[in-house]
Amino acid sequence: MKELEKIYDPSSVETRLYKKWMDKGYFHAEPDETKKPFTIVMPPPNITGQLHMGHALDNTLQDILIRYKRMQGYNALWMPGTDHASIATEVKIVEQLAKEGVSKEDLGREGFLVKAWEWKEQYGGRIIDQLKKIGSSCDWERERFTMDEGLSKAVEDVFIKLYEKGYIYRGSRMINWCPVCGTSISDAEVEHTEKEGYFWHLRYPIVGSDEFIHLATTRPETLLGDSAVAVNPKDERYAHLVGKMVKLPLTDREIPIIADDYVDRAFGTGVVKITPAHDPNDFEVGQRHNLSQICVLNDDGTMNDLAGEYAQMDRYEARKHIVEALEERGLLVKVEPHTHNVGTHDRCKSVVEPMIKAQWFVKMEEMAKPAIKALKEGDLCFVPERFEKTYLHWLENIRDWCISRQLWWGHRIPAYYCETCGEIIIAREKPSECTKCKATHLVQDEDTLDTWFSSALWPFSTLGWPDQTKELEYFYPTSVLVTGYDIIFFWVVRMVFSGLEQ
Repeated sequence: MKELEKIYDPSSVETRLYKKWMDKGYFHAEPDETKKPFTIVMPPPNITGQLHMGHALDNTLQDILIRYKRMQGYNALWMPGTDHASIATEVKIVEQLAKEGVSKEDLGREGFLVKAWEWKEQYGGRIIDQLKKIGSSCDWERERFTMDEGLSKAVEDVFIKLYEKGYIYRGSRMINWCPVCGTSISDAEVEHTEKEGYFWHLRYPIVGSDEFIHLATTRPETLLGDSAVAVNPKDERYAHLVGKMVKLPLTDREIPIIADDYVDRAFGTGVVKITPAHDPNDFEVGQRHNLSQICVLNDDGTMNDLAGEYAQMDRYEARKHIVEALEERGLLVKVEPHTHNVGTHDRCKSVVEPMIKAQWFVKMEEMAKPAIKALKEGDLCFVPERFEKTYLHWLENIRDWCISRQLWWGHRIPAYYCETCGEIIIAREKPSECTKCKATHLVQDEDTLDTWFSSALWPFSTLGWPDQTKELEYFYPTSVLVTGYDIIFFWVVRMVFSGLEQ
């Protein structure tokens, strides 16, 4: 008889046992009308990632549930796969290219995408191998990737369908811009971090008098884009100034003093500078008062030509020089410390710039209603129940979703522009001619779709949708989702309203 080892050696047992399970097809599920289905879709990990403790815990819980349901006699499917993770993957590839002394622009779009697929083949399977190593009993025969041919078809179908219904549109609106990653990001990708900063108290001269109006700002560099100064219409201190003009410091422009309920009389001096192109609240005020939208920043976070002598300076370098110039002119009253929430990109942690840009959006007001109803009527529930509040708060306060990204890795937007008349044509394949003027000079939109747009389709696109497959009919809708509370608004909410819409 062989003596039992004193220390357990997993390598002598687990690899052999897992191979046996795989060879026997124990994890594979086929539609079977004699059994009741039970389905879990794995939250698809990014292809840039490695297994960490969060993945291990999350997948262990799914494994326990799926094995338990198999033993109860259910026809249990645990659907695995990975996400292309547009921003995270592109950043990694760009970093790798930089070490080789090459930029993505040097390669061009097609050359860069060749490198991206090479990256996916090299690193994309790493986390899958790790999941297998811990014994995850997924149906690996059905493993999917968000940029598989079938899933890409589903993304195009949804985009075209929502566009035709009027839910997707292109327009110039306030978006979150990451100067480091060089792309727009959604509200859900902005982390509001408490940071130590300052309030710069400034004096703007009233045109035609010796008076000044006193205001404070946390971003003095944006004053170059000011279109107005606002006070509350009920504030008697400034009633005599409404309608007058102020000389905007460091420029040759004069801007009006307006009255708007947005201004809080009790906060600071009760006076607010309005910069419609660089603040979402100011944008709304600007819309109400038909103010100019003056963007003074480049996409890389430097000042643009509208910033005059400060053009091409980094935004924070410009801030320093602008404050010095204001002080020299006697327009800086004081500087006081101020702790406030600053929007940062959850990926690269850089400070996000609110900017007005032409982007693609999804109208969310109507799409959110069925998702709210589904929770309130008990069609879905959260464990623990307290996370229902997170779900509802996000949906009930939702804004239109910016879905275009200035990236090359991802699902390219199926929109074509006529260079002759400007017509926009939405189509799966490039049209041979413009539907409006019949010109043949058409170019495809350079942008790709937000990663969450494709992963929102994951529970049904992995089962073959938009084709009406037997797997889709049998295994969908899924039974349970095990995921982190931190992506309730990133992913869970979007899967719910996308599933209900289809």
